[in-house]
Amino acid sequence: MSRHFTEGRLNETTWTDRDDEAIIKQLTEVKGIGRWTAEMFLIFHLQRPDVLPLDDIGLQRAISQHYFDKQPVNKKTMLELAKPWQPWRSVATWYLWRSLDPLPVEY
Repeated sequence: MSRHFTEGRLNETTWTDRDDEAIIKQLTEVKGIGRWTAEMFLIFHLQRPDVLPLDDIGLQRAISQHYFDKQPVNKKTMLELAKPWQPWRSVATWYLWRSLDPLPVEY
């Protein structure tokens, strides 16, 4: 990944002006980085407030548990459910993760 920075294929200084999907597209061009990893980068490194990581198993489990009586839920349904959470879906995700494991995490 560092090679992508040194060769100019990744430029963090442009990310403040780009939307989440543009950054995800750029990051996933790097071999070994998938959408989930890019979304975690947006949430934790860039501190983007409105990321909904639909592929995240913890988020899927929490939504299933709290909204669908522990029944499986598909991504389309999750996306629809999360519409009222905009523009704070990252924050909602944090709370849903914590609901599964309420003990504080030290970073």
